[in-house]
Amino acid sequence: MSVSLLEQLIDALRVLPGVGQKSAQRMAYHLLERQREGGVRLSAAMADAMERIGHCRRCRDFSETETCPTCASGSRDAHLLCVVESPADRLAIEQATGFRGQYFVLQGRLSPLDGIGPRELGLDQLVQRLREGEVKELIVATNPTVEGEATAHYLAQLARAQDVQPSRLAHGVPLGGELEYVDRGTLSHAFGSRSEIPNDQLKHQETKEPVR
Repeated sequence: MSVSLLEQLIDALRVLPGVGQKSAQRMAYHLLERQREGGVRLSAAMADAMERIGHCRRCRDFSETETCPTCASGSRDAHLLCVVESPADRLAIEQATGFRGQYFVLQGRLSPLDGIGPRELGLDQLVQRLREGEVKELIVATNPTVEGEATAHYLAQLARAQDVQPSRLAHGVPLGGELEYVDRGTLSHAFGSRSEIPNDQLKHQETKEPVR
């Protein structure tokens, strides 16, 4: 028995993250009932994106061109290279910080049980980039998960082998957060990763009028 077009549409929508059978049905009915024109635009945009968007040959981020605009820009600091797990992580850092260095996108993290090793993450390409001599600091911005920490440790070893200084994003209590509401894992990590308070901050505290 052939599968109807409606069933094919519903099944196709289920490839999206977090979309189950019911959600896919609602989306399909919404497009057919109220957004046929939008559905046509969506279909065309998706087909075009799947065909034309590839990976930057230098940083592995998504790109329509062989070299992405970030890597091609002459205004970025080539001495700083930030390694992230995904294009979404790169975008988050770019939008939330003033970082003006360059990136390397792993498109995943080390996970031997899932068959994801150094080759799948393009680490041979990363080593080659470090050997070029421009990069002075490798900023490891993998997520604070078991796999992310293992990946960070591996990346730090690669950096040191090429005489590049590795650094790791700080993880811990969020700004404005209260300790009693922070989960145990985050609090434990923050406590174990505590650092000395800089002298200038100590002096600033000492100049404040004591509480009466």
